[in-house]
Amino acid sequence: MARDTIETVCGYSCSRCDHLGDECPGCEATKGKPFWTAYAGVECCPVYDCCVNERNLPHCGTCPDLLCERFTRFKDPNVSEEQAEAVLLQMEQALRARR
Repeated sequence: MARDTIETVCGYSCSRCDHLGDECPGCEATKGKPFWTAYAGVECCPVYDCCVNERNLPHCGTCPDLLCERFTRFKDPNVSEEQAEAVLLQMEQALRARR
């Protein structure tokens, strides 16, 4: 699979994910059910579910509640708080640029 930028509803770039490819084709391809949902104990990504399924938005950048609790609830347990905050900031900036 090409490692081009794959835009997601949350602003995270699937292209930066080590699981993209055989393990996971990306959030859009899985309709919000990427590989990690099995480890997080959820059926669907809460951000994808809210944005696409409940609000019918193209991405969170068009949501007036951007950076809501659903957006900040999950973080990679392998990164520090500082790293998690930096990733959230990048995601927010990417989403606001897509408005």
